[in-house]
Amino acid sequence: MISVADLLTPKVAAGNYFATNTYVRSDAELGLLENRSGSRLIAIPDTLIKALYAGLEQETGLAARLVLINCGRWWGKNFYQRFSEELTGHYGVPLASLPMVDFLQSLQQCWVSHGWGQIDFDPSYAERGLFLVKTWNSPFAAQAPQMDRPVCFMDAGILSAFFSGLTGKSLDCLQLTCESLGADCNRFVVGLEDRLEPVEARVEAQEDWEAIMQSLVES
Repeated sequence: MISVADLLTPKVAAGNYFATNTYVRSDAELGLLENRSGSRLIAIPDTLIKALYAGLEQETGLAARLVLINCGRWWGKNFYQRFSEELTGHYGVPLASLPMVDFLQSLQQCWVSHGWGQIDFDPSYAERGLFLVKTWNSPFAAQAPQMDRPVCFMDAGILSAFFSGLTGKSLDCLQLTCESLGADCNRFVVGLEDRLEPVEARVEAQEDWEAIMQSLVES
């Protein structure tokens, strides 16, 4: 017999909402891409990403990095709002009430379905107020011009805005390692701006990421 308590307990929907084969829908005749809620999606070709880097470098010089980070923050703010709304509608519970495993699996699959590569989290530093995020196969790392520092500026902006929305605090994000420099993955640390600012020069000097994280833990 079903109890009253069972009827009042929200049930978590089965399956991953962002599974690519159900989340992304296309109409070849009209040339349209949509997600499962009917919102339009766009496909960004590699040549456009290359042109974005080259054009901003030519027009803004050293400020190109800041422009891309700010674009990523705007994108990330809207991405967090959509992500939260879609998961809340799908599971029937607020994002804050979603089990951590479902939240992480949803974000990982969402990252894949949007064509941003793969994403994972290292919880080792969470108790010290730091998020360590790892990504692979980033289209921004693959198409950016060769530089002497990490180049995933859009990703950093997206992550800073996403985690700011998630925690309700104003957070910054620094990229520690980059596939474009031969690293095994792109590593990002997310934390309070005044805490990350002192190590930015060390990131630009390509110091060992573990040493940088250790200094942040001790700060």
